[in-house]
Amino acid sequence: MNNFAMERWFKRIETHPWSGVAFAVVWIALVSGIGFFWHLGSTGLIDETEPLFAEASRQMLVRNDWITPYFNNETRFDKPALIYWCQAIAYQLIGVNEWAVRLPSAIAALFVVAFTFYILNWYYRQQDATLRVTRPLHRWLIPALASAIIALNPEMIIWGRTGVSDMMLTGCMVGGLLCFFLGYASPTPPSNSPFTTSPWYWAFYILIAAAILTKGPVGIVLPGLIIGAFLIYVGNFWTVVREMRLYIGLPLIFLLAAPWYILVSLRNGESYISTFFGYHNVERFTGVVNGHSAPWYFYFVIILLLFAPYSVYLPAAMVRLKFWQRRQFLDVPRFQQFELYVFAWFTGIFVFFSIAVTKLPSYVLPLMPAAAILIAFHWGDFLPGSVPAIGTENINHHSWRWSSWINVVYITAIGIALFSVSQIIGFDPAAPKFREALQESGLIVIGGIIWLVTSIILAALIIRRRWLAILPVNLVAFSLFLLIVLTPALFINDRERQLPLRELAKAAVTNQQPNEEVVMVGFLKPTFVFYSQLSITHIKSTSQAGDYVKTAVAKSPSVLILAQPEKLTEMGLTSTDYTVIQEKGVYKLVRFPQLNPRKGSR
Repeated sequence: MNNFAMERWFKRIETHPWSGVAFAVVWIALVSGIGFFWHLGSTGLIDETEPLFAEASRQMLVRNDWITPYFNNETRFDKPALIYWCQAIAYQLIGVNEWAVRLPSAIAALFVVAFTFYILNWYYRQQDATLRVTRPLHRWLIPALASAIIALNPEMIIWGRTGVSDMMLTGCMVGGLLCFFLGYASPTPPSNSPFTTSPWYWAFYILIAAAILTKGPVGIVLPGLIIGAFLIYVGNFWTVVREMRLYIGLPLIFLLAAPWYILVSLRNGESYISTFFGYHNVERFTGVVNGHSAPWYFYFVIILLLFAPYSVYLPAAMVRLKFWQRRQFLDVPRFQQFELYVFAWFTGIFVFFSIAVTKLPSYVLPLMPAAAILIAFHWGDFLPGSVPAIGTENINHHSWRWSSWINVVYITAIGIALFSVSQIIGFDPAAPKFREALQESGLIVIGGIIWLVTSIILAALIIRRRWLAILPVNLVAFSLFLLIVLTPALFINDRERQLPLRELAKAAVTNQQPNEEVVMVGFLKPTFVFYSQLSITHIKSTSQAGDYVKTAVAKSPSVLILAQPEKLTEMGLTSTDYTVIQEKGVYKLVRFPQLNPRKGSR
């Protein structure tokens, strides 16, 4: 379909508003379905973090305690309660399963995709009204492209399919940032009432409260820094503070977010306050927690790899904005400052977490939608009817061309690297046969071919100056790679790494004697706890475990031990000391000591 035919088709949508709604719904459902919902619950939970959340949420239902999270009969204060509440509600609706664990994350990701489509469509409608022009391609294609990039990049897919709190924080934070801008760009007329302000500001306050209930103080600190820096830069900080009724908004946030924090602190006291606020917030920013240190350039690498293959266009998209020319943003309608606001959003998150000492790939998840929007705006410069700023036509053209050639080199390198991926990914002691199984599947060859063919197509498009087709080709290639290569690879990884633990959990439930203790030695695998729904004694040291089980059998006839075979030897046990219940993967489930067959069977 050429540009003229597309423009005519979208003009037809403009005359039939429900057609536009249908297009948006179908498109959002398509890209989100591929990115987040396809086989969402078809693989088991992944150690280590995901089953910690899943079991803590299940314990809320079992204990009927919606205040204090528990895992394996111990309090878990790592994160606030909202993610646990959402997973527990999902359990009540569709049962305790993988779908329910991951559904809140997938829905949060869907919300980000849909809201981004909405605000970009709104932005171009405002622009059309101001300029009195009709540009249906911009109003529909740029939102479609941005939403697709958000849904189809590795970072969003990983956490949109994982039952942890990161995507929920992103949904709340991104939704809050977008609601703020909608309120900022369409303020209500002046009023003497202290409660009169844009409904979007009230939505902003509610979403910020939800962000605080998802991850803690970062849910308000980070949006506050982003919005504050933006307003100071454009010179209307105090005007907007008064306009958004912040003196009412902050108490509203407190009213919504504080009750749970107060209740959990009253119930658990210093244990909660020091663990959550001290260890999981202050120390994560000022020191290294759980060994998660990284060099200053860590997030440059994360964005390059986990926002692939679109990350190569980010530098050009930022330079195109000319954010350093402050004057160009001051005397324009507020909605036209949206690109600058998105840039502040991206850089604010990037700088904040680069300063933090503890670094994790998931920390920069909330900036991925901003990156997608910046790239979509740059791509929109090549749509018919675009009016680039004076003096930027050639700059935009050259920067896009060089970025596109880097794109070709980048995905060529990805394609070549895939042929050696079984060596690159390293050895996983929990799944020693995974690399061999992946190699035998032929998936890495297919993946390499997909990206090498894509690089050839892109090179041809660049030579022919078909700029508009470049990003869609990247999207199609990534979708094929996800559906044909990554999803089957996840099934292989699940079979080799997680399935043995699920089967052993089932065996433990089936074979456990009344009051028989279950001991996990040498490692902690939360999936075993979640799938067995048993209370597990975890002992890291094998020497301590050997002494412990010998003492434990003085109180009860036997104990069940989950360990790797060599750990049993290190505990001082021989094969005649225990009965093997089941052996799967690199693990053994045994009963110590051996019981008389008549007494030991149910």
